[in-house]
Amino acid sequence: MECLAISKLPDGSDWSYEIKLDGYRAEAVRSSNGVAFYSRNGKSLNKKFPYVVEALRDLPPDTVVDGELVALDDSGRPEFNLLQNYAGAAQSIRYFVFDVIVLKGRDLRGFPLSERRKLLGLLPFTSRRIVVSEVFNVSAETMIAAVRQQGLEGVVAKRKDSLYEAGKRSGAWVKQRVNAGQEFVVGGYTPGPNGIDAIVVGYYRGRDLIYVARTRNGFVPASRRSVFQKLSGLKTDKCPFINLPDTRKARWGEAMTAEKMKECVWVRPELVAQIEFLEWTDADHLRHSKFIGLREDKDPRQVVKEKI
Repeated sequence: MECLAISKLPDGSDWSYEIKLDGYRAEAVRSSNGVAFYSRNGKSLNKKFPYVVEALRDLPPDTVVDGELVALDDSGRPEFNLLQNYAGAAQSIRYFVFDVIVLKGRDLRGFPLSERRKLLGLLPFTSRRIVVSEVFNVSAETMIAAVRQQGLEGVVAKRKDSLYEAGKRSGAWVKQRVNAGQEFVVGGYTPGPNGIDAIVVGYYRGRDLIYVARTRNGFVPASRRSVFQKLSGLKTDKCPFINLPDTRKARWGEAMTAEKMKECVWVRPELVAQIEFLEWTDADHLRHSKFIGLREDKDPRQVVKEKI
């Protein structure tokens, strides 16, 4: 079940709130044969996170749970960069479970969220790697203020009576970002030290890929090499962005003119990057964008402009 991005949280006793965690959405299926751990786009996570899979063996057979795979920094806050280096950050990784979809063979999708959460609280997790995410029954204003004070990413609001609508973005679950940032599709790069100098990113508007930024900040030599390696096999002669070249000069220098496009290497839009930025400009571009990491759990075609 997907969250709808909104600009203002709903308020009232019909809604409960959770912290928006900056990680990989993942689903765990416990069967008599063991545990299958999947990303939202169906990729197996078993080999990458075997210690989480081992901890999930506490689940009863024929049980399915939904949650977020997160790496925590030294202060206990989610840190997406750490999750990128999952091999070196094994001790910091946790799986935050926020829903149970099937319990001991019983399909719970027709149960309201409030009932599913009660059943989730009864699951016998013993490993510190598995955390049942906390639910807050406070006002939307209080929740936003607390998340902003802690420097967290945002808030998820869910209707307490919501059924589990797999694969849908019905509005029964919504999310509001506190910081400015979202996922964008990588459509190109400019060459530089360690392979790349910057990545060229955008979002989908219908079938069209819309250019928003050429992002240089946030990289270190290791991440430049890693991203370059992933992009090398995706090269194409055609620019994938429908709105290039830019035809007017931009105030903040982010315009991609025909001359600047000559510096670019275009790639098939198959990779998704997490980007933080200061603000959107009047030209629908990003100001002061910063690379955070690649996301392996996102379908590029589902990357659209989020409201903040």
